[in-house]
Amino acid sequence: MAAKGVGMANKGPSYGMSRQVQDKIDSKYDPELEQILVEWISRQCGSGVGRPEAGKMGFQGWLKDGCVLSELINSLFPGEKPIKKIQSSPMAFKQMEQISQFLNAAEKYGVTKTDMFQTVDLWEGKDLAAVQRTLSALGSLAVTKEEGTYSGDPNWFFKKAQENKRDFSDEQLKAGKSVIGLQMGSNKGASQEGMSYGRPRQIL
Repeated sequence: MAAKGVGMANKGPSYGMSRQVQDKIDSKYDPELEQILVEWISRQCGSGVGRPEAGKMGFQGWLKDGCVLSELINSLFPGEKPIKKIQSSPMAFKQMEQISQFLNAAEKYGVTKTDMFQTVDLWEGKDLAAVQRTLSALGSLAVTKEEGTYSGDPNWFFKKAQENKRDFSDEQLKAGKSVIGLQMGSNKGASQEGMSYGRPRQIL
């Protein structure tokens, strides 16, 4: 077995199982969603971020150094911006650092861990569908928060359900509890009387 981390730089074509897995992942990538995300990011960040070539590779190349993502997340914070320094760099580790700054800021903004892509998903193009998922979650949050920072069509993203801010009256809560009781089967009046557990056997 190859040592961990070896062969990352000179990754040849993948065969067999990993090829199938990669194909499956690739099939989840949504070209329509790509168009919406590109449109949104361009509006959100202004013309300075440019636009990618259509297609997965263009999308990856556009976001790969983390700068566009950093501009995006900064544009969503109404007050102090979470990423102080946005710098394009040809160096791999700098680009990955910029991506991880975006991920940390996105988490601060409220994107859940399960919706987060990993740096390698974007940087190595391992799972661009995951990148789309993170950006969609971010868009949904921005629409839901209504902080005045979202630029774009509100119909591009689903409004997230707000935390259950439902006020139930005491009667409603009591009614709910009795329903649960009935579903579980009532044990009122049940006792263990008359049951014999491990009594010594009487030999007559």
